[in-house]
Parts: sequence; C-alpha cells; structure tokens
Amino acid sequence: MKNNFVIRKAIHSDANNIHKVILAAFEEYQEYYTPEGFADTVMSEKSTLERMREMILYVAINQEGSIIGSIGWQKINEKEGHIRGMAVHPQWQGRNSPAKALLQIVENDAKSRGCTFLTLNTTEILKRAQKFYEKNGFKRTGKMGDFFGSTIYEYIKLLD
Repeated sequence: MKNNFVIRKAIHSDANNIHKVILAAFEEYQEYYTPEGFADTVMSEKSTLERMREMILYVAINQEGSIIGSIGWQKINEKEGHIRGMAVHPQWQGRNSPAKALLQIVENDAKSRGCTFLTLNTTEILKRAQKFYEKNGFKRTGKMGDFFGSTIYEYIKLLD
C-alpha cells in the first residue's frame, strides 16, 4: 500500500503539534513516569523549540496536513548520531505507520553526515518500542541508566 503521509524537516511553527503528537503517543504510559520524566518526554512547545536548536527534527504529515509522527536526532561526535523523541500518534501506529519511514530518514541523514552508528534510549516500560527498534536493526548494548526514576536501555545500530 502506498504511504498516505509525507516526511519533512520540522519547522518552528510545528512545535505545538509535535508536542500534541508526543503527548498522545505517551499518554497511556503517564502513570509509569515521574511528573518530571513525563514532562521531559512529551516536551512543551517551548522545549520542542529548544530541541530544534540542538537537533534535527523530522515530522510525518498525513494527507490532511496534520502532524502524525516525529523524530529527532543529533550528531554526538564524528561517528555517532543519537535519536531522541520518536513518537507516532496512536491512530497511526501499526501496519501503515510512518515510524519506519521516520527512522529511515534519520538513518540516511546520519550516514550522509558521516555517522557510522546510531544510538537511542528507551524506557523499560515501552516494550512495543523496544520490539520495533530491534525489528529495525537496533541491538541493546547492555548499558542501562536512570531516567527520572525509570530504567532506560541503550540501543545501537551500525550504519552500512
């Protein structure tokens, strides 16, 4: 089936709608986060704009012009790119989700900028996200950390 969405770089006027998509995607998990952890995850419009200054953000837009997904990444050093803030609106999760397309555009962008691998972190509670990343070539590194009281796992993918 043909994609019924497009991917483009986010612009400043997208900030509030990016926040809304991330909030919708993570709302069902809110009880598993501390208030600080949830606020950092869903980002306000202001913090989304701040992230845009530090990272490259992409959005998926449906045929009606609404943002239905988002992903951000930044080059950490000469070889490493780091993904942060990936989310797809719940109505768009599943079979024809833009998630894979968002991930692919970041991989291509990172490779074109000299990165040889990508990393990302995801919390222990997000089992569906972990399966998605593993299905798309990411492997758990074994490194764990603390994210506002939640356990996070690091994942890595080598870029061809």
